[in-house]
Amino acid sequence: MARRVSPFVSFCVLASTAVGLSSCGGPERPAWRTQREHACLAQQRVHASAYVQPSNEMDGPGICGMTRPFKVTALQEGAVAFNSTATLDCPMVAELEDWLADVVQPAAQLRFGQAVAQINSMGSYSCRGMNGQWGAPLSEHAFGNAIDIGGFVLADGREIAIVRDWTRGDEQTRAFLWDVHAGSCRHFSTVLSPGSNAFHYNHIHVDLAMHGRSGGIICKPTPVETVAPAFPAAVASASRASVPANFSTGSIASAGQAPGEDEDTDPGDAPPRAAFEGDGRAPQLGAYEAAPLPPRRPY
Repeated sequence: MARRVSPFVSFCVLASTAVGLSSCGGPERPAWRTQREHACLAQQRVHASAYVQPSNEMDGPGICGMTRPFKVTALQEGAVAFNSTATLDCPMVAELEDWLADVVQPAAQLRFGQAVAQINSMGSYSCRGMNGQWGAPLSEHAFGNAIDIGGFVLADGREIAIVRDWTRGDEQTRAFLWDVHAGSCRHFSTVLSPGSNAFHYNHIHVDLAMHGRSGGIICKPTPVETVAPAFPAAVASASRASVPANFSTGSIASAGQAPGEDEDTDPGDAPPRAAFEGDGRAPQLGAYEAAPLPPRRPY
């Protein structure tokens, strides 16, 4: 007796063949993401080491994941540690290396006469919507293409916390963070720092999202000009941060203190609906528009 084929199964097979569904009921991850990963590896922008370890493909739930992920415990050949292991794709690892060398370490030497020894991450890979909101478009975190930075630790052990020092740090610490923000806009396609909206009051979010066909840059709040200090360990001339002409800007506002919003590993909760709805369009600028900041809370 011939087996009866379920109409539902038949539909899945036909749909998968016709429109390229990765499974019945869900689209495939956009091809450009995998292409970027492969190009990064072909160009040897990232090298495996004791601190940067290749990991198995992360496929799902839905279209979340990445083809060639890396588990990263430190950058700059171990000189700059993460407070916890970050799961990132190849382009993000490579750009973070360049960002450290071009932006963060020069700014730290200029302001403090010493290097950054640790990045305090608040989140890397996580299959979730933007800002952790249910029903929102998928975040770049869902593809290992983003990281949230809560602060830094200098070589002498001094900790710089964005939630505190963005507005209430001393002059050089505030200038360091503003320099890092401005410089980040030369390396990443999205940079959201305190003052950009209510969700980023305590960290700097950076990612390599594709914003439309023109490849625009979202950089909020508007970078500010800073002047270099005049002490022996630093260059005494004025230093002005330059940023690309094609970024979208916001305004700086004060930030309060509230519980953290991200973990550095995928919490394993139910995946967002957007993971099963595709990623065919780049997020519009409106998805990042400013929102009221939370009220200031006492320490």
